Amino acid sequence: MAEIDEKLIIGADGITRCWWPGEHADYIAYHDNEWGVPVCDDQRLFEKICLEGFQSGLSWLTILRKRDNFRAAFREFDFEQVARFNQHSVEKLLKNAGIIRNRKKIEATINNAKRMSELIDELGSLTAYAWSYEPQHREETGPMYTPSPEGHAMSKDLKKRGWKFVGPTTIYSFMQSVGIVNDHLPGCAAHASVEKLRSAFRRPV
Repeated sequence: MAEIDEKLIIGADGITRCWWPGEHADYIAYHDNEWGVPVCDDQRLFEKICLEGFQSGLSWLTILRKRDNFRAAFREFDFEQVARFNQHSVEKLLKNAGIIRNRKKIEATINNAKRMSELIDELGSLTAYAWSYEPQHREETGPMYTPSPEGHAMSKDLKKRGWKFVGPTTIYSFMQSVGIVNDHLPGCAAHASVEKLRSAFRRPV
């Protein structure tokens, strides 16, 4: 792996990428194939918000390597099923060594599943809601992009709706990961391919 500036690296395969996947094969696959690709499925969007919440204070690589365990523990993040979890469910999850055993984060996920149902009843889908916050103008502010005003606005609105673990940084990370913004750095091989996918993506209404 060669570093060509503080933001970009050339991997052993000769591909130029954002710096953050390092040499981890699973992280590189996530960077190349998932991060920034537009998502329009409510269940997958809900999963991503929940996992970003679990990431708080941790690295995404830690969460990525436990993602299959999270999916099994939270019924593939079917929010209708998760909304029916109770205190017994919480205690069971706290004994699950395959996930992050943090009571507040587990309870927040269950809470958010209930709030998800309310949001869909009001607005039709999480997809339409999340994409309504897509920034129209972007400015680079450092080695990575910092939370946009839209990220702050979505965070504030979700908190008003009773969602938990949805601070501006968490929500902006969610926006980056599901393609609402393309934060692959210029020069990264994935930047152009993701932008092409975003250009072809039909925004929900």
